[in-house]
Amino acid sequence: MNATRVNQSDCPEVKVPVPLFLTIGVVSLAENLLVVVAIIWNRNLHSPMYCFICSLAAFNTIASLSKTWETLMIVFADVGQLEKTGSSVMKLDDVMDSLLCMSFVGSIFSFLAIAVDRYITIFHALRYHNIMTMRRTGAMLGIIWTTCGVVAMLMVRFFDSKFIMICFVAFFIISLAIICSLYVYMFMLARIHARKIAALPTSSGGRSRHQRWRGNSMRGALTLTILFGAIVVCWAPFFVHLIIIMVCPMNPYCECYRSLFQIHVVLLMSHSLVDPAIYAFRIAELRHTFRKMLLCSQWRRCS
Repeated sequence: MNATRVNQSDCPEVKVPVPLFLTIGVVSLAENLLVVVAIIWNRNLHSPMYCFICSLAAFNTIASLSKTWETLMIVFADVGQLEKTGSSVMKLDDVMDSLLCMSFVGSIFSFLAIAVDRYITIFHALRYHNIMTMRRTGAMLGIIWTTCGVVAMLMVRFFDSKFIMICFVAFFIISLAIICSLYVYMFMLARIHARKIAALPTSSGGRSRHQRWRGNSMRGALTLTILFGAIVVCWAPFFVHLIIIMVCPMNPYCECYRSLFQIHVVLLMSHSLVDPAIYAFRIAELRHTFRKMLLCSQWRRCS
Protein backbone atom coordinates (compact mmCIF):
# COMPACT_ATOMS: atom_id res chain seq x y z
CA MET A 1 0.00 0.00 0.00
CA ASN A 2 2.91 2.34 0.60
CA ALA A 3 4.55 1.78 -2.76
CA THR A 4 3.91 4.10 -5.67
CA ARG A 5 4.77 3.81 -9.32
CA VAL A 6 7.65 5.71 -10.82
CA ASN A 7 6.33 9.09 -11.78
CA GLN A 8 6.19 9.30 -15.58
CA SER A 9 4.84 12.85 -15.78
CA ASP A 10 6.40 16.27 -15.42
CA CYS A 11 5.14 16.51 -11.83
CA PRO A 12 7.91 15.65 -9.35
CA GLU A 13 6.94 13.61 -6.31
CA VAL A 14 6.24 15.83 -3.32
CA LYS A 15 8.38 14.84 -0.36
CA VAL A 16 7.30 15.40 3.24
CA PRO A 17 10.11 15.80 5.83
CA VAL A 18 10.57 12.77 8.05
CA PRO A 19 10.47 14.90 11.26
CA LEU A 20 6.92 15.94 10.33
CA PHE A 21 5.84 12.29 10.09
CA LEU A 22 7.47 11.56 13.44
CA THR A 23 5.94 14.61 15.13
CA ILE A 24 2.40 13.82 13.94
CA GLY A 25 2.79 10.17 14.87
CA VAL A 26 4.12 10.77 18.37
CA VAL A 27 1.63 13.55 19.23
CA SER A 28 -1.39 11.62 17.91
CA LEU A 29 -0.23 8.50 19.75
CA ALA A 30 -0.04 10.44 23.02
CA GLU A 31 -3.42 12.12 22.44
CA ASN A 32 -5.31 8.92 21.69
CA LEU A 33 -3.71 7.05 24.56
CA LEU A 34 -4.88 9.92 26.79
CA VAL A 35 -8.46 9.44 25.54
CA VAL A 36 -8.35 5.69 26.17
CA VAL A 37 -6.91 6.14 29.68
CA ALA A 38 -9.42 8.92 30.50
CA ILE A 39 -12.41 6.78 29.57
CA ILE A 40 -11.08 3.80 31.51
CA TRP A 41 -10.18 5.97 34.52
CA ASN A 42 -13.46 7.91 34.84
CA ARG A 43 -16.34 5.64 35.82
CA ASN A 44 -18.83 8.28 34.68
CA LEU A 45 -17.65 7.52 31.13
CA HIS A 46 -18.41 3.80 31.38
CA SER A 47 -21.39 3.93 29.03
CA PRO A 48 -21.96 2.46 25.54
CA MET A 49 -21.25 5.70 23.66
CA TYR A 50 -17.95 6.28 25.46
CA CYS A 51 -17.01 2.63 24.97
CA PHE A 52 -17.37 3.14 21.23
CA ILE A 53 -15.39 6.40 21.45
CA CYS A 54 -12.71 4.51 23.38
CA SER A 55 -12.67 1.89 20.63
CA LEU A 56 -12.30 4.64 18.03
CA ALA A 57 -9.38 6.14 19.98
CA ALA A 58 -7.79 2.69 20.28
CA PHE A 59 -7.98 2.23 16.51
CA ASN A 60 -6.44 5.69 16.07
CA THR A 61 -3.70 4.66 18.49
CA ILE A 62 -2.94 1.64 16.32
CA ALA A 63 -2.77 3.85 13.22
CA SER A 64 -0.42 6.32 14.93
CA LEU A 65 1.79 3.53 16.26
CA SER A 66 2.05 1.78 12.88
CA LYS A 67 2.95 4.95 10.96
CA THR A 68 5.47 6.06 13.61
CA TRP A 69 7.01 2.60 13.55
CA GLU A 70 7.23 2.65 9.76
CA THR A 71 8.80 6.13 9.75
CA LEU A 72 11.45 4.99 12.22
CA MET A 73 12.20 1.99 10.02
CA ILE A 74 12.68 4.31 7.04
CA VAL A 75 15.06 6.47 9.08
CA PHE A 76 17.11 3.42 10.15
CA ALA A 77 17.20 2.17 6.55
CA ASP A 78 18.41 5.54 5.28
CA VAL A 79 21.34 5.60 7.72
CA GLY A 80 22.30 2.02 6.85
CA GLN A 81 21.09 0.36 10.05
CA LEU A 82 18.36 -1.70 8.35
CA GLU A 83 18.22 -3.71 5.13
CA LYS A 84 15.42 -2.48 2.87
CA THR A 85 15.11 -5.76 0.96
CA GLY A 86 15.24 -8.31 3.76
CA SER A 87 12.35 -10.76 4.17
CA SER A 88 11.85 -9.71 7.79
CA VAL A 89 11.48 -6.07 6.70
CA MET A 90 8.86 -7.06 4.13
CA LYS A 91 6.95 -8.98 6.77
CA LEU A 92 7.09 -6.02 9.13
CA ASP A 93 5.82 -3.77 6.34
CA ASP A 94 2.89 -6.15 5.79
CA VAL A 95 2.15 -6.09 9.53
CA MET A 96 2.12 -2.29 9.57
CA ASP A 97 -0.10 -2.13 6.49
CA SER A 98 -2.46 -4.62 8.17
CA LEU A 99 -2.58 -2.44 11.30
CA LEU A 100 -3.32 0.65 9.19
CA CYS A 101 -6.13 -1.16 7.34
CA MET A 102 -7.45 -2.45 10.64
CA SER A 103 -7.49 1.05 12.11
CA PHE A 104 -9.37 2.43 9.10
CA VAL A 105 -12.00 -0.33 9.00
CA GLY A 106 -12.31 -0.12 12.78
CA SER A 107 -12.83 3.65 12.64
CA ILE A 108 -15.66 3.22 10.14
CA PHE A 109 -17.32 0.49 12.20
CA SER A 110 -16.91 2.56 15.36
CA PHE A 111 -18.61 5.51 13.68
CA LEU A 112 -21.46 3.25 12.58
CA ALA A 113 -21.87 1.95 16.13
CA ILE A 114 -21.76 5.49 17.58
CA ALA A 115 -24.34 6.68 15.04
CA VAL A 116 -26.71 3.85 15.99
CA ASP A 117 -26.15 4.57 19.68
CA ARG A 118 -26.97 8.28 19.18
CA TYR A 119 -30.10 7.38 17.23
CA ILE A 120 -31.36 5.12 20.03
CA THR A 121 -30.43 7.74 22.65
CA ILE A 122 -32.43 10.48 20.93
CA PHE A 123 -35.49 8.62 19.67
CA HIS A 124 -35.82 5.63 22.03
CA ALA A 125 -34.73 7.26 25.27
CA LEU A 126 -37.11 5.34 27.53
CA ARG A 127 -35.87 1.98 26.26
CA TYR A 128 -32.24 2.97 25.75
CA HIS A 129 -30.82 1.15 28.80
CA ASN A 130 -32.75 -1.99 27.86
CA ILE A 131 -31.52 -1.88 24.25
CA MET A 132 -27.91 -0.72 24.71
CA THR A 133 -26.75 -2.80 27.65
CA MET A 134 -23.05 -3.05 28.47
CA ARG A 135 -23.19 -6.75 27.64
CA ARG A 136 -24.45 -6.02 24.14
CA THR A 137 -21.93 -3.22 23.82
CA GLY A 138 -19.10 -5.60 24.69
CA ALA A 139 -20.39 -8.15 22.17
CA MET A 140 -20.55 -5.47 19.47
CA LEU A 141 -16.99 -4.36 20.23
CA GLY A 142 -15.78 -7.96 20.13
CA ILE A 143 -17.39 -8.47 16.73
CA ILE A 144 -15.96 -5.17 15.44
CA TRP A 145 -12.38 -5.93 16.51
CA THR A 146 -12.48 -9.53 15.26
CA THR A 147 -13.96 -8.52 11.91
CA CYS A 148 -11.47 -5.69 11.47
CA GLY A 149 -8.50 -7.97 12.19
CA VAL A 150 -9.63 -10.59 9.66
CA VAL A 151 -10.53 -8.02 6.99
CA ALA A 152 -7.21 -6.19 7.41
CA MET A 153 -5.16 -9.36 6.94
CA LEU A 154 -7.14 -10.35 3.85
CA MET A 155 -6.84 -6.86 2.34
CA VAL A 156 -3.06 -6.71 2.73
CA ARG A 157 -2.55 -10.33 1.66
CA PHE A 158 -4.49 -9.91 -1.59
CA PHE A 159 -4.17 -6.16 -2.15
CA ASP A 160 -2.53 -6.66 -5.55
CA SER A 161 -5.86 -8.04 -6.74
CA LYS A 162 -7.96 -5.37 -8.41
CA PHE A 163 -11.08 -7.01 -6.93
CA ILE A 164 -9.81 -6.46 -3.38
CA MET A 165 -8.92 -2.87 -4.19
CA ILE A 166 -12.41 -2.29 -5.62
CA CYS A 167 -13.97 -3.83 -2.49
CA PHE A 168 -11.82 -1.56 -0.29
CA VAL A 169 -12.92 1.58 -2.14
CA ALA A 170 -16.55 0.39 -2.27
CA PHE A 171 -16.52 -0.27 1.47
CA PHE A 172 -15.37 3.31 2.08
CA ILE A 173 -18.03 4.86 -0.18
CA ILE A 174 -20.91 2.66 1.04
CA SER A 175 -19.98 3.20 4.70
CA LEU A 176 -19.88 6.97 4.23
CA ALA A 177 -23.27 6.86 2.51
CA ILE A 178 -24.82 4.80 5.34
CA ILE A 179 -23.42 7.02 8.11
CA CYS A 180 -24.36 10.21 6.28
CA SER A 181 -27.90 8.95 5.60
CA LEU A 182 -28.35 7.97 9.24
CA TYR A 183 -27.23 11.38 10.49
CA VAL A 184 -29.42 13.24 7.99
CA TYR A 185 -32.40 11.11 9.01
CA MET A 186 -31.54 11.69 12.68
CA PHE A 187 -31.42 15.48 12.33
CA MET A 188 -34.63 15.55 10.28
CA LEU A 189 -36.51 13.57 12.92
CA ALA A 190 -35.00 15.76 15.64
CA ARG A 191 -36.30 18.84 13.88
CA ILE A 192 -39.80 17.34 13.68
CA HIS A 193 -39.69 16.43 17.38
CA ALA A 194 -38.48 19.94 18.25
CA ARG A 195 -41.48 21.46 16.48
CA LYS A 196 -43.84 19.14 18.36
CA ILE A 197 -42.23 20.11 21.68
CA ALA A 198 -42.49 23.80 20.80
CA ALA A 199 -46.22 23.32 20.22
CA LEU A 200 -46.76 21.98 23.75
CA PRO A 201 -48.30 24.30 26.38
CA THR A 202 -45.75 26.54 28.07
CA SER A 203 -46.81 25.32 31.51
CA SER A 204 -45.89 21.74 30.75
CA GLY A 205 -43.53 20.72 33.56
CA GLY A 206 -41.51 18.18 31.60
CA ARG A 207 -41.12 20.32 28.53
CA SER A 208 -38.02 22.24 29.60
CA ARG A 209 -36.32 19.13 30.95
CA HIS A 210 -37.09 17.25 27.74
CA GLN A 211 -35.72 20.11 25.66
CA ARG A 212 -32.50 20.24 27.69
CA TRP A 213 -32.02 16.49 27.42
CA ARG A 214 -32.70 16.47 23.69
CA GLY A 215 -30.42 19.47 23.24
CA ASN A 216 -27.57 17.64 24.97
CA SER A 217 -28.17 14.57 22.84
CA MET A 218 -28.18 16.63 19.65
CA ARG A 219 -24.95 18.36 20.68
CA GLY A 220 -23.43 14.90 21.07
CA ALA A 221 -24.70 13.95 17.63
CA LEU A 222 -23.24 17.18 16.21
CA THR A 223 -19.86 16.37 17.76
CA LEU A 224 -19.89 12.95 16.13
CA THR A 225 -20.90 14.54 12.83
CA ILE A 226 -17.76 16.71 13.06
CA LEU A 227 -15.72 13.57 13.74
CA PHE A 228 -17.31 11.98 10.67
CA GLY A 229 -16.39 15.02 8.58
CA ALA A 230 -12.79 14.71 9.78
CA ILE A 231 -12.51 11.12 8.59
CA VAL A 232 -13.91 12.09 5.18
CA VAL A 233 -11.43 14.95 4.72
CA CYS A 234 -8.46 12.93 5.92
CA TRP A 235 -9.16 9.62 4.15
CA ALA A 236 -10.84 10.67 0.88
CA PRO A 237 -7.61 11.79 -0.92
CA PHE A 238 -6.04 8.38 -0.27
CA PHE A 239 -9.04 6.59 -1.76
CA VAL A 240 -8.99 8.89 -4.78
CA HIS A 241 -5.37 7.77 -5.10
CA LEU A 242 -6.50 4.12 -5.15
CA ILE A 243 -9.20 4.87 -7.73
CA ILE A 244 -6.61 6.56 -9.95
CA ILE A 245 -4.37 3.48 -9.71
CA MET A 246 -7.24 1.38 -11.08
CA VAL A 247 -8.69 3.79 -13.65
CA CYS A 248 -5.77 5.69 -15.19
CA PRO A 249 -2.43 4.30 -13.96
CA MET A 250 -0.37 5.76 -16.83
CA ASN A 251 -2.17 9.04 -17.50
CA PRO A 252 0.19 12.02 -16.87
CA TYR A 253 -2.56 14.06 -15.19
CA CYS A 254 -3.30 11.15 -12.86
CA GLU A 255 0.40 10.84 -12.18
CA CYS A 256 0.43 14.48 -11.07
CA TYR A 257 -2.18 13.65 -8.44
CA ARG A 258 -0.26 10.54 -7.41
CA SER A 259 2.85 12.63 -6.91
CA LEU A 260 1.08 13.96 -3.79
CA PHE A 261 1.02 10.51 -2.16
CA GLN A 262 3.08 11.53 0.88
CA ILE A 263 0.70 14.43 1.54
CA HIS A 264 -2.17 11.93 1.46
CA VAL A 265 -0.31 9.87 4.06
CA VAL A 266 0.11 12.98 6.22
CA LEU A 267 -3.66 13.50 6.03
CA LEU A 268 -4.21 9.88 7.10
CA MET A 269 -2.00 10.43 10.12
CA SER A 270 -3.65 13.78 10.84
CA HIS A 271 -6.99 12.03 11.33
CA SER A 272 -5.62 10.38 14.46
CA LEU A 273 -4.36 13.79 15.55
CA VAL A 274 -7.64 15.67 14.99
CA ASP A 275 -10.10 13.30 16.69
CA PRO A 276 -8.86 13.77 20.30
CA ALA A 277 -8.80 17.55 19.81
CA ILE A 278 -12.49 17.39 18.84
CA TYR A 279 -13.22 15.34 21.98
CA ALA A 280 -11.43 17.90 24.13
CA PHE A 281 -13.34 20.87 22.68
CA ARG A 282 -16.80 19.36 22.26
CA ILE A 283 -17.39 16.84 25.09
CA ALA A 284 -17.54 18.48 28.53
CA GLU A 285 -17.13 15.30 30.56
CA LEU A 286 -13.97 14.37 28.69
CA ARG A 287 -12.62 17.94 29.08
CA HIS A 288 -13.14 17.70 32.82
CA THR A 289 -11.44 14.29 32.94
CA PHE A 290 -8.45 15.51 30.92
CA ARG A 291 -8.09 18.49 33.25
CA LYS A 292 -8.14 16.28 36.33
CA MET A 293 -5.65 13.83 34.84
CA LEU A 294 -3.19 16.45 33.61
CA LEU A 295 -3.43 19.14 36.29
CA CYS A 296 -4.28 17.28 39.49
CA SER A 297 -2.02 15.30 41.74
CA GLN A 298 -2.20 13.59 45.11
CA TRP A 299 -1.03 16.86 46.72
CA ARG A 300 -3.49 19.09 44.93
CA ARG A 301 -7.18 18.26 44.76
CA CYS A 302 -9.30 19.34 41.78
CA SER A 303 -12.97 20.08 42.16
